[in-house]
Amino acid sequence: MRLKHRTAIITGAGSGIGRASALLFAAQGACVALVDRDAGGLQETMAALRAANSDGSVHVGDVSDADFAARVAAESVTRYGRLDVLMTAAGFSCGGTVLTTDPADWDAVFRTNVGGAWLWARAAVPQMQRQNSGSIITLASQLAIAGGKGNSAYIAAKGAIVSLTRTMALDFATDGIRVNAIAPGAIDTPMLRRSFARHIDPEPVREASRNRHAMKRFGRAEEVAEAALHLASDASSFTTGTLMVVDGGWLAA
Repeated sequence: MRLKHRTAIITGAGSGIGRASALLFAAQGACVALVDRDAGGLQETMAALRAANSDGSVHVGDVSDADFAARVAAESVTRYGRLDVLMTAAGFSCGGTVLTTDPADWDAVFRTNVGGAWLWARAAVPQMQRQNSGSIITLASQLAIAGGKGNSAYIAAKGAIVSLTRTMALDFATDGIRVNAIAPGAIDTPMLRRSFARHIDPEPVREASRNRHAMKRFGRAEEVAEAALHLASDASSFTTGTLMVVDGGWLAA
């Protein structure tokens, strides 16, 4: 088991990439603190962990709440004695150009995506420094590199996550903490389905997105989870400050 006796916090664990990563990490021996604002989704993830005889805990709240982040980190250390992995998979997208995006939506996207990485790293790093070890995994996007239309707040936020990841990697490299980002392509998750549903006629948009990938399909959350497992484990012990692209050939195409 690649994460035996490790403790992980995963935000956005109620569905999609966060859930798939939580299940895979647990299957590899980790105790996982599940974080999301979707209580029902978290309970479904927790039920799947229990069915697999894995250990975990449920924490319902807003990832942009600093006190919530600090509390979950402290509770995890109290319960398990250490904190080895933080994965910030919680995300939010509203769609729109800079002209059509409501300022409140812009702020919400940055609070969830960027704040949800910064605040949770801020809560986790002190314990990782005490251990002189830890892995932080953020979720960027292939769109942070390629750009895209009609989703300005989300793409800007994902670009900020890439920069935040790199500076955290430099800041804490000598503390034994590795910080890396994953840039998924379009992954078949509830958030992707909601983004298509914003269009008057979703099907042509869905097909165009699918065909934009060299592999002519959407990714699966489990495929991104495998990349996260690599970054969480000792297999990536000399990897920090990097952007791991899991995009079905989107950027190459």
